Amino acid sequence: MNKRNYQKELEEILKGMKKYGQAVWTQPPRLFLHSCCAPCSSYVLEYLSVYFQITVFYYNPNISFEEEYRKRLEEQKRLIRTYNEEGGRYPVAIVDGDYEPGVFFQMANGLEDCPEGGERCFCCYALRLEETARRASEGGYDFFASTLSISPLKNAEKLNEIGFALAEKYGINWLPSDFKKKDGYKRSIELSAKYHLYRQNYCGCVFSRRTPDAGPDIL
Repeated sequence: MNKRNYQKELEEILKGMKKYGQAVWTQPPRLFLHSCCAPCSSYVLEYLSVYFQITVFYYNPNISFEEEYRKRLEEQKRLIRTYNEEGGRYPVAIVDGDYEPGVFFQMANGLEDCPEGGERCFCCYALRLEETARRASEGGYDFFASTLSISPLKNAEKLNEIGFALAEKYGINWLPSDFKKKDGYKRSIELSAKYHLYRQNYCGCVFSRRTPDAGPDIL
C-alpha cells in the first residue's frame, strides 16, 4: 500500500483559500497550531500565516527542565513578535500551555527504555495533540495542526494518524502536514539563522537528552 502524501493533501486544502493581500476576509480561517519550538515553527508560520489567522499553542510538558522550557517559550514569543512586526501576513497570537512534566512522566511510565522515535514518542505526540485538539474545539477554531512533522526525526505518518483520530473525537478539522517536504526543514534552518533562534540539541525529554551525539537535528 502506498503511503499517503500529507503534504499534497495540505496543498489541496490551501488551493481553496486566498492568500493574505489577495482578498479581504471578514474572518480568515482560524488555525490552532501546536508548536514544539521557535525553529520548527519558523517555516510553518511563514508558510501558513498568509492563509490562516494562527494562534500558536505552546504545550510541551515533555521538556526537561523548566529552565529549558522557559527558554524555548521565550524564543517562540520573540519569533512571533518579529513576524508580526514585519507584517505581510495575518497577525499570529500565542497561548501558553501549562508546564506539566508530571503528566508527561505519568504517560512515559513503563516506556522508559523505548528507543527514540518509538512508542514512547508516539504517546508523547498524542499527549500534546490531544490537548491541542481539545482547546481548538472549545475555542471554535476551524483547524488544528502541529509543527512536529517538520523534523526529519518525527514520524509524519503517525502524527497524521493521531491527528485525524482526534479530529473525529473532538469534532474539529485536522490540517494534514509533512512540513519537512518541499525543503521545509531546510527553510527552517535558514530562518533560524536569519532570526538567530536558539536551536536546542535534544528534542525535549530526559530520554532524548541522554541520546548520544543527538546534535541539533534531533528537532
